[in-house]
Order: sequence, then structure tokens, then C-alpha cells
Amino acid sequence: MPSQNPFMEFIRSRIETQVMSLTGLALGGIDYENPPGDPGLFGPDSVCWRVHGDFTSMLVGGISALLLQALHPQVLAGVWDHSNFREDLMGRLRRTGQFIAGTTYGCREDAERLIARVRLIHLRVTGQTADGRPYAAYDPDLLTWVHVAEVSSFLKAHLSYLNPSLPGVEQDRYYAEVALIAEHLGARSVPRSRKEVAEYVDAVRPQLCCDERSRDILRVLRDAPSPSLMARPFGGLMMRAGIELLPEWAGGMFELQPSSSERQLVRFAVRRTATLLRWAVRNSSAQRARRRLARMPG
Repeated sequence: MPSQNPFMEFIRSRIETQVMSLTGLALGGIDYENPPGDPGLFGPDSVCWRVHGDFTSMLVGGISALLLQALHPQVLAGVWDHSNFREDLMGRLRRTGQFIAGTTYGCREDAERLIARVRLIHLRVTGQTADGRPYAAYDPDLLTWVHVAEVSSFLKAHLSYLNPSLPGVEQDRYYAEVALIAEHLGARSVPRSRKEVAEYVDAVRPQLCCDERSRDILRVLRDAPSPSLMARPFGGLMMRAGIELLPEWAGGMFELQPSSSERQLVRFAVRRTATLLRWAVRNSSAQRARRRLARMPG
């Protein structure tokens, strides 16, 4: 769908601007095009460069991951007590997006700086759940759940909306690659394959529950204001897609179980939207990082 006239270029540019406003790029602070030749933590041949490079699937996966994380009482308590997500959901999403994009596509120095900053923030996130259980954001076990909820959702969205033919060995390589970030943040016993992820989730499920706070996270996501009138239908679609992406057991805990026809309609609409966005976006973090690598230092 190439641009062939000034009007189409105007439309493409408007769409790209809207997309960029939803990402960590809106925060600034990371120059993905410098220094020349720096491969960062993973480099362009990594699987995570492919999985994390598509805005649509990452947004769908991110919404699903937030809902999964909200089922863990101690993780949820930390977010509830120490985050302003209810007043600034968009800011929270941008900061998360910046961390993922920066550690994936940024130069090594920027990636390590982001990891160090998050580790420092985690030191201040401590407290107790409503029933008196202590929590700390730096707890290795909680970090592992947050990580697995995220990356399993990102991979599932990638398979659903970009590349359903990604070989199993590449899927396992993705989990092995991104385990590096979780371990640098302090997680332990991080699953590094599809089998290990499935076994880990099965082991954690008895600890999960859906309470009033979990449902409030869902409400905040559903009621999130759109950055523009143009983006409002897109936001609603992405929310429905994130719900549809949840594992069946998690959707059941939220009492969210779309019908087969609803699932098909959502997936059809997301795929059509993704095609448009992939045409429009030419200046993403991944694209900027590729330009960095195309330039030799010196």
C-alpha cells in the first residue's frame, strides 16, 4: 500500500503520528540511531527484534499481560499502592513501552541504563497486601511472574497477528533471549522455553485470584481516554483483542469469555488494522535501530 500522492502521504503521516504518541518514543530520552553500529543487547538477528517490532501485536499483548499480572495478589498490590495508573494509564503504558523498546533496540548503554533505573524504582515498591502478606517489587518470584505474563502475551500476539508460522525452535529462542532482561532485573528460575513457561504458569495458577481490584484494572483499561477522536475506535478494538488473547482460564476468572464469532470478528478487524499501521509507520524504534546498524562507526 505505497504512498502515491501528497494526500496519501498526509494520511500516512497522521496515522504514524498517532501511533508514535502511544509509544515510549513520545517520552524521548533514547536515541535509537546512535551510536552507529552498536547492536545493543540482542542485535538484529535475534528473535526478540522480530517479535517486539510490530506495534499492533505488542499493544494487544501488552493489554493481555496487564490483565494477567493483575491476577497475582502481590503484584497487584504493588501496582495499586505505588502507581498512578488510574490517573495516568497512558503514561504507564508509554513507560513500559519505552523499557521494552529500549532494552530490545537501544544501544547497550541505554539498555543497561533503563535496567538500572527500573531496579532502583523497584527498591521503593514495598508493602503488604490486604490480607497482610508482604510484597516487594524486587522479589525475584514476583519479577518472574511479571516477566512471564508479558513475554508469553507478546509471543502469543505475534503468532496471532503477524507470523503464525514462527517455528517452535524460534519461539523457544525468544524465551531464552528475553530471560536475560528478567534476570538482570533480579528474577530467578526464569523459564526459557515454551515447555518451561507452560509448566511455570501451571505452578503459579493456584496463587492467582480475581478480586475487586483486579476487576478495577479491567475497568480502567476499558475506560481509558483516547489521545484523539481518531484513535478511539482503535483503542476499543485493541482492548477487545487483549481480552480475547487471554488464556481461557484467565478469561474465566475475569468472567470474560467471548463467543467464537466475537473472537473471529475481533481477529479479522485487528488484522485489517495492523496492515494499515504497518504501511503507515516508518520511524519506529526498530526501524531507527536498523538505521543505526546500517551506519558504521568512525
